[in-house]
Amino acid sequence: MSLREQARAWLEANLTGEFAHARGLGGPGREHEGHELRQAWERHLGKAGWTCLGWPPRYGGRDASLDDQVAFHEEYARADAPARVGHIGEGLIGPTILDFGTDEQKARFLPPIQRGDELWCQGYSEPEAGSDLANVQTRAYLDGDEWVVTGQKVWTSLAHVADWCFVLCRTEPGTQRHRGLSYLLVPMDQPGVEVRPIVQLTGTSEFNEVFFDGARTDRRNLLGAPGEGWRVAMATLGYERGVSTLGQQIGFQRELAKVIETAKRTGAADDPVLRDRLVRSWLELEIMRLNALRTLGAGEPGPEVSIAKLYWSEWHRRLGELAQAVQGRSGLVAHGGELNDLQRLSLFSRADTIYAGSSEIQRNIIAERTLGLPRE
Repeated sequence: MSLREQARAWLEANLTGEFAHARGLGGPGREHEGHELRQAWERHLGKAGWTCLGWPPRYGGRDASLDDQVAFHEEYARADAPARVGHIGEGLIGPTILDFGTDEQKARFLPPIQRGDELWCQGYSEPEAGSDLANVQTRAYLDGDEWVVTGQKVWTSLAHVADWCFVLCRTEPGTQRHRGLSYLLVPMDQPGVEVRPIVQLTGTSEFNEVFFDGARTDRRNLLGAPGEGWRVAMATLGYERGVSTLGQQIGFQRELAKVIETAKRTGAADDPVLRDRLVRSWLELEIMRLNALRTLGAGEPGPEVSIAKLYWSEWHRRLGELAQAVQGRSGLVAHGGELNDLQRLSLFSRADTIYAGSSEIQRNIIAERTLGLPRE
């Protein structure tokens, strides 16, 4: 039996009973849904060996091929399984630790991620260092055997439920831009860390401000060499746009299907302009998948992954606009004060071209680092 067949059978058998209620929960703009149930599901996945498939077996993985990893993510999305609460750990910091971590760091941090016992958040963006990440001002210094961290991060997804944060900070006073940055692993449950939720257009609060005021972490929790944090941070961003994006696109297919269904029901599909937009959305989603497969097959992630991020975020924002258009006037009203799925899609997708690197920055990266055009 292929891994795809195993995954399909396991998901069908296990998304039942208690976990039947987890189907479809979570995702962008809906991370507030069923968090405790979804974390229990994460642990259930880990115990059965369905997390971190590409990792070495000694850290709980299966050393699965790229094709098998893609197959699992596709089957997971098709089963309408809940959005993963451990995706930042498995998809971002886990691969980064595998690449840059010491044996001690791998033994400490990877198994709890695989089991679903520890959740992570990403400490990159700041009030003055969003898309211009190299302008990071959060600083840290060594005090004996501990790093002391002071500064502010913003738009930190899931910080309110995270156990750990990987923090890009300046550890060499007087340095600027990419130099003098280090990559620290910082525990969230301590007196020097304050998390303040940010309410979004959807009324939910999966993003947060995080204030570090003398927060501490062991000096051994430095990932990579001191002052080489930029290199480590860029590797993490490459993994952020990796294999799980194929599963993400199954979710996009479901959203597009719901938009088309609504267009037929409301009569919007009879409008030739809207019908053309629906067809274009379908074609562009097919192109997205093919481009993702081509990028994943190219080896280690590099600056070209910005093409994928730019493409899907711009496409998804247009889908959100289309979702609003096919509803007609009824889409302008939140009946009973609750947003429907297409209204939520319309509102939250506005953020797609900003978070994880704005479209403007992605275009610069593509121009300068992939095409070799002159720098600004």
